[in-house]
Amino acid sequence: MIDNAINIKVLDETAPLEAVIVGFAGNLGIPGSKYVHPDQWTGKTAPKEDEVNDPKSRMHLIDGTYPLEEDLRRENQHLLSVLAKHNVKVYQPINLPATNQIFTRDIGVVIDDIFIKTNMKTSKRQSEFFAIRDIVSDIAQEIWFPPQTVKIEGGDVFPHYDKIFVGQAAKGSEGLRCDRSNPASIEYLKDKFDGKKEVIPIFLHKSDKDPKENCLHLDCAFQPLGNNDRCIIYPEGFEDQNQVSDLVSQFGGEENAIILKKEDMYHMNSNVFSISPEVVISGENEKEFGWLNEQLESKGFKVEKIPYSETAKMEGLLRCSTLPLRRKYN
Repeated sequence: MIDNAINIKVLDETAPLEAVIVGFAGNLGIPGSKYVHPDQWTGKTAPKEDEVNDPKSRMHLIDGTYPLEEDLRRENQHLLSVLAKHNVKVYQPINLPATNQIFTRDIGVVIDDIFIKTNMKTSKRQSEFFAIRDIVSDIAQEIWFPPQTVKIEGGDVFPHYDKIFVGQAAKGSEGLRCDRSNPASIEYLKDKFDGKKEVIPIFLHKSDKDPKENCLHLDCAFQPLGNNDRCIIYPEGFEDQNQVSDLVSQFGGEENAIILKKEDMYHMNSNVFSISPEVVISGENEKEFGWLNEQLESKGFKVEKIPYSETAKMEGLLRCSTLPLRRKYN
Protein backbone atom coordinates (compact mmCIF):
# COMPACT_ATOMS: atom_id res chain seq x y z
CA MET A 1 0.00 0.00 0.00
CA ILE A 2 1.26 3.47 -0.93
CA ASP A 3 1.93 5.81 1.99
CA ASN A 4 -0.92 8.33 2.11
CA ALA A 5 -2.76 6.35 -0.55
CA ILE A 6 -5.91 7.97 -1.90
CA ASN A 7 -8.99 5.77 -1.77
CA ILE A 8 -11.57 6.66 -4.41
CA LYS A 9 -15.27 5.94 -4.77
CA VAL A 10 -17.91 7.82 -6.76
CA LEU A 11 -21.25 6.21 -7.57
CA ASP A 12 -23.28 9.35 -8.21
CA GLU A 13 -23.22 13.15 -8.26
CA THR A 14 -24.64 14.07 -4.86
CA ALA A 15 -23.47 11.80 -2.01
CA PRO A 16 -21.44 13.54 0.75
CA LEU A 17 -18.12 14.67 -0.72
CA GLU A 18 -14.95 13.58 1.07
CA ALA A 19 -12.12 14.23 -1.41
CA VAL A 20 -11.86 16.29 -4.60
CA ILE A 21 -9.37 17.79 -7.04
CA VAL A 22 -10.05 21.50 -7.53
CA GLY A 23 -8.72 23.42 -10.51
CA PHE A 24 -5.83 25.87 -10.19
CA ALA A 25 -6.36 29.49 -11.27
CA GLY A 26 -2.81 30.84 -11.50
CA ASN A 27 -0.34 31.43 -14.32
CA LEU A 28 -2.93 31.06 -17.09
CA GLY A 29 -0.85 32.71 -19.78
CA ILE A 30 -2.35 34.79 -22.60
CA PRO A 31 -5.68 33.21 -23.59
CA GLY A 32 -7.05 33.08 -27.11
CA SER A 33 -4.16 34.83 -28.81
CA LYS A 34 -5.86 34.11 -32.14
CA TYR A 35 -9.57 34.40 -32.81
CA VAL A 36 -11.81 35.26 -35.73
CA HIS A 37 -15.07 37.18 -35.28
CA PRO A 38 -18.02 34.88 -36.17
CA ASP A 39 -19.31 37.54 -38.58
CA GLN A 40 -16.28 36.73 -40.72
CA TRP A 41 -16.78 32.95 -40.74
CA THR A 42 -17.86 31.21 -43.92
CA GLY A 43 -19.39 28.21 -42.09
CA LYS A 44 -20.69 27.06 -38.74
CA THR A 45 -17.37 25.52 -37.65
CA ALA A 46 -14.62 27.73 -36.21
CA PRO A 47 -11.90 28.36 -38.81
CA LYS A 48 -8.50 26.74 -38.25
CA GLU A 49 -6.78 30.06 -37.56
CA ASP A 50 -9.16 30.63 -34.62
CA GLU A 51 -7.63 28.97 -31.55
CA VAL A 52 -10.41 29.67 -29.02
CA ASN A 53 -11.92 26.56 -27.43
CA ASP A 54 -15.51 27.75 -26.98
CA PRO A 55 -17.87 30.51 -28.18
CA LYS A 56 -18.34 32.15 -24.77
CA SER A 57 -14.62 32.73 -24.30
CA ARG A 58 -14.44 34.04 -27.86
CA MET A 59 -17.30 36.47 -27.22
CA HIS A 60 -15.58 37.91 -24.14
CA LEU A 61 -12.26 38.20 -25.96
CA ILE A 62 -13.96 40.13 -28.77
CA ASP A 63 -15.83 42.34 -26.28
CA GLY A 64 -12.74 43.00 -24.14
CA THR A 65 -14.39 41.44 -21.09
CA TYR A 66 -12.31 38.27 -20.76
CA PRO A 67 -11.60 37.65 -17.05
CA LEU A 68 -8.45 38.85 -15.31
CA GLU A 69 -6.31 36.26 -13.60
CA GLU A 70 -6.55 38.07 -10.24
CA ASP A 71 -10.35 37.73 -10.35
CA LEU A 72 -10.14 34.05 -11.26
CA ARG A 73 -7.73 33.45 -8.36
CA ARG A 74 -10.12 35.20 -6.00
CA GLU A 75 -13.08 33.11 -7.13
CA ASN A 76 -11.02 29.92 -6.89
CA GLN A 77 -10.15 30.81 -3.29
CA HIS A 78 -13.85 31.24 -2.44
CA LEU A 79 -14.51 27.73 -3.73
CA LEU A 80 -11.62 26.33 -1.68
CA SER A 81 -12.92 28.10 1.42
CA VAL A 82 -16.40 26.58 1.12
CA LEU A 83 -14.95 23.10 0.67
CA ALA A 84 -12.71 23.59 3.72
CA LYS A 85 -15.74 24.74 5.72
CA HIS A 86 -17.39 21.40 4.94
CA ASN A 87 -14.26 19.40 5.82
CA VAL A 88 -13.62 18.18 2.27
CA LYS A 89 -10.08 17.00 1.50
CA VAL A 90 -8.83 19.09 -1.43
CA TYR A 91 -6.06 18.30 -3.89
CA GLN A 92 -4.86 20.76 -6.53
CA PRO A 93 -2.80 20.38 -9.71
CA ILE A 94 0.80 21.50 -9.83
CA ASN A 95 1.35 24.71 -11.75
CA LEU A 96 1.93 24.31 -15.48
CA PRO A 97 3.21 27.65 -16.78
CA ALA A 98 0.94 29.50 -19.20
CA THR A 99 -1.81 26.87 -18.96
CA ASN A 100 -5.46 27.31 -17.98
CA GLN A 101 -6.00 24.61 -15.32
CA ILE A 102 -9.29 25.76 -13.81
CA PHE A 103 -11.64 23.20 -15.35
CA THR A 104 -10.13 20.08 -13.85
CA ARG A 105 -13.34 18.06 -14.29
CA ASP A 106 -12.51 17.32 -17.90
CA ILE A 107 -9.14 15.62 -17.34
CA GLY A 108 -10.39 12.57 -15.46
CA VAL A 109 -13.40 10.85 -13.98
CA VAL A 110 -14.01 8.41 -11.12
CA ILE A 111 -16.67 5.75 -11.69
CA ASP A 112 -17.15 3.38 -8.75
CA ASP A 113 -13.57 2.74 -7.55
CA ILE A 114 -11.88 3.25 -10.93
CA PHE A 115 -10.09 6.40 -12.11
CA ILE A 116 -10.34 6.96 -15.87
CA LYS A 117 -7.79 9.27 -17.44
CA THR A 118 -9.77 11.09 -20.12
CA ASN A 119 -8.65 12.15 -23.61
CA MET A 120 -9.76 15.66 -24.40
CA LYS A 121 -10.81 16.72 -27.86
CA THR A 122 -8.78 19.95 -27.63
CA SER A 123 -5.12 19.08 -28.11
CA LYS A 124 -3.87 22.12 -26.20
CA ARG A 125 -5.54 20.75 -23.04
CA GLN A 126 -3.90 17.32 -23.17
CA SER A 127 -1.00 18.46 -20.98
CA GLU A 128 -3.32 19.24 -18.05
CA PHE A 129 -3.29 15.61 -16.94
CA PHE A 130 0.42 15.83 -16.12
CA ALA A 131 -0.40 18.40 -13.43
CA ILE A 132 -2.46 15.80 -11.53
CA ARG A 133 -0.29 12.79 -12.36
CA ASP A 134 1.27 12.69 -8.88
CA ILE A 135 -2.19 12.74 -7.30
CA VAL A 136 -3.39 9.94 -9.58
CA SER A 137 -0.28 7.89 -8.87
CA ASP A 138 -1.28 7.81 -5.17
CA ILE A 139 -4.69 6.29 -5.94
CA ALA A 140 -4.96 2.88 -4.33
CA GLN A 141 -7.42 1.44 -6.84
CA GLU A 142 -7.52 0.75 -10.56
CA ILE A 143 -6.65 3.36 -13.20
CA TRP A 144 -7.71 3.12 -16.84
CA PHE A 145 -6.02 4.81 -19.80
CA PRO A 146 -8.31 4.80 -22.86
CA PRO A 147 -6.70 4.79 -26.32
CA GLN A 148 -6.34 8.17 -28.01
CA THR A 149 -9.16 7.33 -30.42
CA VAL A 150 -11.53 7.53 -27.44
CA LYS A 151 -12.33 11.19 -26.84
CA ILE A 152 -14.08 11.64 -23.51
CA GLU A 153 -14.30 14.67 -21.22
CA GLY A 154 -15.43 14.63 -17.60
CA GLY A 155 -18.02 17.34 -18.12
CA ASP A 156 -19.96 14.87 -20.26
CA VAL A 157 -19.82 11.92 -17.84
CA PHE A 158 -22.42 11.34 -15.11
CA PRO A 159 -22.04 8.10 -13.13
CA HIS A 160 -25.31 7.01 -11.55
CA TYR A 161 -24.98 3.59 -9.88
CA ASP A 162 -25.77 1.03 -12.59
CA LYS A 163 -25.92 3.70 -15.31
CA ILE A 164 -23.47 6.11 -16.93
CA PHE A 165 -24.87 9.08 -18.85
CA VAL A 166 -22.48 10.50 -21.46
CA GLY A 167 -22.98 13.71 -23.44
CA GLN A 168 -22.67 13.46 -27.23
CA ALA A 169 -23.13 15.84 -30.15
CA ALA A 170 -26.64 15.98 -31.60
CA LYS A 171 -27.19 15.44 -35.30
CA GLY A 172 -25.85 18.50 -37.08
CA SER A 173 -23.40 19.28 -34.29
CA GLU A 174 -20.90 16.55 -35.15
CA GLY A 175 -17.49 17.79 -36.19
CA LEU A 176 -17.81 21.21 -34.58
CA ARG A 177 -14.97 22.35 -32.35
CA CYS A 178 -17.45 22.11 -29.48
CA ASP A 179 -18.16 18.46 -30.30
CA ARG A 180 -16.33 16.88 -27.35
CA SER A 181 -16.87 13.24 -26.24
CA ASN A 182 -17.10 11.00 -29.30
CA PRO A 183 -19.12 7.82 -30.03
CA ALA A 184 -15.99 5.73 -29.35
CA SER A 185 -16.29 6.78 -25.69
CA ILE A 186 -19.66 5.04 -25.47
CA GLU A 187 -18.27 1.82 -26.92
CA TYR A 188 -15.20 2.00 -24.67
CA LEU A 189 -17.25 2.31 -21.48
CA LYS A 190 -19.66 -0.42 -22.59
CA ASP A 191 -16.77 -2.76 -23.30
CA LYS A 192 -14.79 -2.01 -20.15
CA PHE A 193 -17.76 -2.34 -17.81
CA ASP A 194 -18.77 -5.48 -19.71
CA GLY A 195 -22.51 -5.24 -19.21
CA LYS A 196 -22.29 -4.26 -15.54
CA LYS A 197 -23.49 -0.75 -16.35
CA GLU A 198 -25.90 0.71 -18.88
CA VAL A 199 -24.03 3.39 -20.84
CA ILE A 200 -26.49 5.95 -22.17
CA PRO A 201 -25.50 8.57 -24.79
CA ILE A 202 -27.32 11.90 -24.33
CA PHE A 203 -27.42 14.02 -27.48
CA LEU A 204 -26.86 17.78 -27.11
CA HIS A 205 -27.12 20.79 -29.43
CA LYS A 206 -23.84 22.65 -29.90
CA SER A 207 -22.59 25.79 -31.62
CA ASP A 208 -19.07 27.06 -32.28
CA LYS A 209 -20.50 30.54 -32.90
CA ASP A 210 -23.18 31.31 -30.34
CA PRO A 211 -22.72 30.63 -26.59
CA LYS A 212 -26.48 30.80 -26.09
CA GLU A 213 -26.91 27.85 -28.46
CA ASN A 214 -24.01 25.76 -27.19
CA CYS A 215 -24.26 22.95 -24.63
CA LEU A 216 -20.53 22.29 -24.45
CA HIS A 217 -20.91 19.30 -22.11
CA LEU A 218 -23.80 17.43 -20.52
CA ASP A 219 -23.31 19.40 -17.29
CA CYS A 220 -24.20 22.55 -19.25
CA ALA A 221 -27.75 21.19 -19.59
CA PHE A 222 -28.34 18.79 -16.70
CA GLN A 223 -27.54 18.23 -13.01
CA PRO A 224 -28.91 15.72 -10.45
CA LEU A 225 -29.65 17.08 -6.97
CA GLY A 226 -30.55 15.88 -3.48
CA ASN A 227 -30.88 12.15 -3.06
CA ASN A 228 -31.11 11.91 -6.85
CA ASP A 229 -34.77 12.84 -6.43
CA ARG A 230 -34.44 16.29 -8.01
CA CYS A 231 -32.64 17.76 -10.99
CA ILE A 232 -31.82 20.86 -13.00
CA ILE A 233 -32.40 20.51 -16.74
CA TYR A 234 -32.38 22.64 -19.90
CA PRO A 235 -34.78 20.87 -22.32
CA GLU A 236 -33.91 23.01 -25.36
CA GLY A 237 -30.34 21.74 -25.21
CA PHE A 238 -31.37 18.17 -25.98
CA GLU A 239 -31.89 16.74 -29.44
CA ASP A 240 -34.36 14.12 -28.20
CA GLN A 241 -37.13 15.34 -25.89
CA ASN A 242 -37.81 11.73 -24.93
CA GLN A 243 -34.40 11.78 -23.25
CA VAL A 244 -35.45 14.88 -21.33
CA SER A 245 -38.58 13.07 -20.12
CA ASP A 246 -36.56 10.00 -19.18
CA LEU A 247 -34.04 12.02 -17.15
CA VAL A 248 -36.72 14.03 -15.39
CA SER A 249 -38.60 10.82 -14.56
CA GLN A 250 -35.40 9.16 -13.31
CA PHE A 251 -34.54 12.12 -11.08
CA GLY A 252 -37.72 12.92 -9.20
CA GLY A 253 -40.37 13.74 -11.78
CA GLU A 254 -41.64 17.04 -13.17
CA GLU A 255 -42.66 18.40 -9.77
CA ASN A 256 -39.04 18.17 -8.61
CA ALA A 257 -37.31 19.45 -11.76
CA ILE A 258 -35.89 22.96 -12.09
CA ILE A 259 -36.46 23.81 -15.75
CA LEU A 260 -33.96 26.24 -17.26
CA LYS A 261 -34.49 28.69 -20.09
CA LYS A 262 -31.86 29.74 -22.62
CA GLU A 263 -30.55 32.66 -20.56
CA ASP A 264 -30.23 30.41 -17.49
CA MET A 265 -28.22 27.89 -19.49
CA TYR A 266 -26.00 30.69 -20.79
CA HIS A 267 -25.23 31.66 -17.18
CA MET A 268 -24.32 28.01 -16.44
CA ASN A 269 -27.19 27.46 -13.99
CA SER A 270 -26.99 23.68 -14.34
CA ASN A 271 -23.28 23.68 -13.51
CA VAL A 272 -23.65 23.95 -9.74
CA PHE A 273 -21.90 21.41 -7.49
CA SER A 274 -23.29 19.20 -4.73
CA ILE A 275 -21.23 18.80 -1.57
CA SER A 276 -23.96 16.53 -0.20
CA PRO A 277 -27.64 15.78 -0.79
CA GLU A 278 -28.43 18.85 1.31
CA VAL A 279 -25.75 21.36 0.28
CA VAL A 280 -25.15 22.89 -3.17
CA ILE A 281 -22.50 25.43 -4.19
CA SER A 282 -23.85 28.07 -6.58
CA GLY A 283 -22.98 31.53 -7.86
CA GLU A 284 -23.89 34.57 -5.81
CA ASN A 285 -24.59 37.03 -8.64
CA GLU A 286 -28.26 37.89 -8.25
CA LYS A 287 -28.87 38.59 -11.93
CA GLU A 288 -27.27 35.34 -13.07
CA PHE A 289 -28.18 32.95 -10.23
CA GLY A 290 -30.86 34.66 -8.13
CA TRP A 291 -33.82 32.74 -9.59
CA LEU A 292 -31.96 29.43 -9.44
CA ASN A 293 -30.91 29.97 -5.82
CA GLU A 294 -34.49 30.80 -4.85
CA GLN A 295 -35.63 27.56 -6.49
CA LEU A 296 -32.96 25.55 -4.69
CA GLU A 297 -33.74 27.10 -1.31
CA SER A 298 -37.48 26.61 -1.80
CA LYS A 299 -36.76 22.90 -2.28
CA GLY A 300 -34.90 22.74 1.03
CA PHE A 301 -31.27 23.00 -0.07
CA LYS A 302 -28.62 24.96 1.78
CA VAL A 303 -27.02 27.03 -0.95
CA GLU A 304 -23.42 28.13 -0.50
CA LYS A 305 -23.23 31.22 -2.72
CA ILE A 306 -19.83 32.34 -3.97
CA PRO A 307 -18.62 34.82 -6.62
CA TYR A 308 -17.94 32.83 -9.79
CA SER A 309 -19.17 35.01 -12.63
CA GLU A 310 -15.70 35.76 -14.00
CA THR A 311 -14.86 32.07 -14.24
CA ALA A 312 -18.19 31.51 -16.01
CA LYS A 313 -17.01 33.73 -18.86
CA MET A 314 -14.86 30.79 -19.99
CA GLU A 315 -17.95 28.56 -20.41
CA GLY A 316 -17.50 26.59 -17.20
CA LEU A 317 -18.64 26.88 -13.60
CA LEU A 318 -18.49 24.90 -10.36
CA ARG A 319 -18.92 21.32 -11.55
CA CYS A 320 -16.33 22.04 -14.24
CA SER A 321 -13.86 23.20 -11.59
CA THR A 322 -14.08 20.05 -9.46
CA LEU A 323 -13.08 16.42 -9.98
CA PRO A 324 -14.57 14.32 -7.15
CA LEU A 325 -12.38 11.45 -5.97
CA ARG A 326 -14.42 10.13 -3.08
CA ARG A 327 -17.98 10.45 -1.86
CA LYS A 328 -19.35 8.75 1.27
CA TYR A 329 -21.70 5.77 1.02
CA ASN A 330 -23.16 3.65 3.80
